[in-house]
Amino acid sequence: MAPIRLLRLALLMASGAVACSAGGERVEHLFQSPDAWIDLTHPFNEEAIYWPTAEPFELETVAEGVTEGGWYYTAYNFSGAEHGGTHLDAPIHFSEGKNATDEIPLSRLIGPAVVIDVTIQAAGNPDYLVAVEDFEAFEAAHGPIPAGAIVLLRTGWSQRWPDAGSYLGTTVRGEEGVPLLHFPGLAPGAARWLVQNRAVAAVGIDTPSIDYGQSSTFKSHRILYAENIPGFENVANLEAMPETGGYVIALPMKIEGGSGAPLRIIGVVPGR
Repeated sequence: MAPIRLLRLALLMASGAVACSAGGERVEHLFQSPDAWIDLTHPFNEEAIYWPTAEPFELETVAEGVTEGGWYYTAYNFSGAEHGGTHLDAPIHFSEGKNATDEIPLSRLIGPAVVIDVTIQAAGNPDYLVAVEDFEAFEAAHGPIPAGAIVLLRTGWSQRWPDAGSYLGTTVRGEEGVPLLHFPGLAPGAARWLVQNRAVAAVGIDTPSIDYGQSSTFKSHRILYAENIPGFENVANLEAMPETGGYVIALPMKIEGGSGAPLRIIGVVPGR
């Protein structure tokens, strides 16, 4: 089956409309409406933000220009840490024996999305922790977070990209910069609540880390990843995603045995 037909079928299945002609029309609309597709990925370039101790992204020119044969040709080498820019955290990153990057089931990378909007709370507090109360407020308005959902935490931090000082809270590189980090994250109690009460597929956030900048124990990482729930960090453009009704396709570079990988993540909004 052709890849485009497979994607259409996957979207139909995700929307529960496989046997419904109206559902088929909704999916066909996705391939005709550019507004239905949302790029949730920051570009990888010299401005891409990486953890203070991580190797930044580099692009080395191998060839660029017209060849001796008269045709145009370009090629590049790239390098950088797994954990930088918009990227995947594989569960093995903080939990021994859990899924490496290449072992994560696609069912945890593709699915319905819910967006928990805490931009107001985080605006006045760079150390804001997304709390159980934020999930409860969301559910009071929209109903329970469905099983298999990809939970996206919108703090508003992506609007600061690519200003590293504003986004990270510091421009200091190396180990000296780590204690100076300030940005919102997920409270360990809220991570535990998700694990115990909602069978979520993955958790993403528009900051550099699932845990907030001042964390030194990374408890939220450890709680989620022990349950093989992967994380997406430095997600972009969450303001363009609806709180409910959207879908996510989050496909990382398939690094065998990796603890993470660069991630191309997109949102899909049927009917837009």
